[in-house]
Amino acid sequence: MRVRGAGNVARRTLKDAAQSLDRERRCRYALGMRNNHRPLASASLALLLAFALAPAAHAGQWMSRTVDGIMGTRIFVELWADDPQQGQQAIDAVMAEMRHIDDTMSTFKPTSEVSKVNRLAARGPVVISPELFNLLETALYYSRLTHGAFDITYASVGYMYDFHTHKRPTAAQIKAALPAIGYKHLLLDPKTHTVRFSMPGVRIDLGGIAKGYSVDQGINILLARGFKHALVNAGGDSRVIGDRMGRPWMVGIQHPDHPDEVVTRVPLVNEAFSTSGDYERYFIQNGVRYHHIINPHTGDSARQVRSATIIAPTATRTDGLSKTAFVLGAEGALKIYNSLPDVSAIIIKPNGQMLYTDNLQPGNLPPAAPPEAGAAPGPASGPLGGGDDAALTPPQGASVPPPGSTAVVSGAAAATTNSGH
Repeated sequence: MRVRGAGNVARRTLKDAAQSLDRERRCRYALGMRNNHRPLASASLALLLAFALAPAAHAGQWMSRTVDGIMGTRIFVELWADDPQQGQQAIDAVMAEMRHIDDTMSTFKPTSEVSKVNRLAARGPVVISPELFNLLETALYYSRLTHGAFDITYASVGYMYDFHTHKRPTAAQIKAALPAIGYKHLLLDPKTHTVRFSMPGVRIDLGGIAKGYSVDQGINILLARGFKHALVNAGGDSRVIGDRMGRPWMVGIQHPDHPDEVVTRVPLVNEAFSTSGDYERYFIQNGVRYHHIINPHTGDSARQVRSATIIAPTATRTDGLSKTAFVLGAEGALKIYNSLPDVSAIIIKPNGQMLYTDNLQPGNLPPAAPPEAGAAPGPASGPLGGGDDAALTPPQGASVPPPGSTAVVSGAAAATTNSGH
C-alpha cells in the first residue's frame, strides 16, 4: 500500500496505519472508548464514518456519489482515484450492479426472479439464475448456522406488517401463516438449478442479506479495477477497502435511545460491518414496540436485544449474522459469534448493558494520534442522512446530504419486512 502525501507526514501516517492493522489491539482501543459518548451530527444515524485529516499534497483525488432509491435505500460509494475518469466509470459500474440486484431480487417488482419464485415455487420447481441460486444457498447456510434465527421465509408472515401505517397481523393471522415459516421449506436442486417450496403459503424475502451481498459485489468491481482505498455502503451495510488517507475508517455505533450519541467507536481497515437495531422502523401500540426485525419462530418482532453490530470480512457475512442476537438473545448469539474466528460483535441489551465477543476486550490503548499540524484537511465528516434498514423495498423520497459531508451509514440490517418502510 502506498499512502500519497508529503515527506515526513506521509511516513508518519503510514506508520500509524500499519499499527492500526492489528485487529486485537484495534478492538481493545475501540472498547476503551466505549463510555466516551459524543454527539452525532444527525439524529437519524446508526453508524458514522469519521475520517482523518489528509496529507498536504496528493496526485489523485477522493471521489464519491450518493444515489437514493436503489433497493429502496441510499447507496453511497467513495474511492481514491488516480484517474478521475476511471473513478467515475467505476462508480457507474457499482451503481449499475446495485440496480441489477434490485431488479433481480426485489419482491416489489413483479418481473424479478424472487417475485417469480414466490408465485410459482409452491406449485413445482422453478429454474433460477446461478446468482440467485448461490445467494439462496448462502441464506440457507446462515439459517443453519444461526439455528433458524436468520430465515428468509420469515416473509410468509412478514409481508403482513406495514410500519408506515402501523399495520400488523392479528394473532389469528400469524397462527395461520406461521407454519409456512421455516428455511427447510426452501428446496434447492443444484443439478437443475431450481428452487421449490415444500408447502403453499411460503414466501421468501432477501431483505436480510441482499444489501450485504450488493455491497460485496460493489467492492469486487472496485478491486477488479485496481482500486485500493474505497467505501461501498447500502443502507446499514458497509465494507471498506484499505484505509483512508493513512488512517483507519472510523465507525461510530449509535445509542439505541439517544440517536445523537455514540456509544463506542471502532477503527476498520479491509472489513465490513452491519448494525441491526429496533429503533429505525417501528411503532408503539398499547405500550408494545413493533419493529421490522421479525422473529421467524413467532412471527412477532424480536425483542431480545436493542442493537447488534457485526464486524467481519464481508458484508454478506455481517448482514447474515446481524439479527441473530434479536432472536436468540445476546448470550445465545455470542456463543455463535465466538465460534467464528473472523467475526466480532457488540450487542446492546434492553437494560443498556453492552456485551462483546471474546476477541473484543477492553484495553488501554491510547486514542489515535491527532492530525499533523498544518496538514491540509480532507473532506469534512458529516451525515448523509438516515439510511434505510430494509433492502429491496420501494424507493423513498431522496434526501440531500449536507454540504461537505462524506459518508454516513445508518440503519439496521434485518429479517426485514418488505412493507416495513
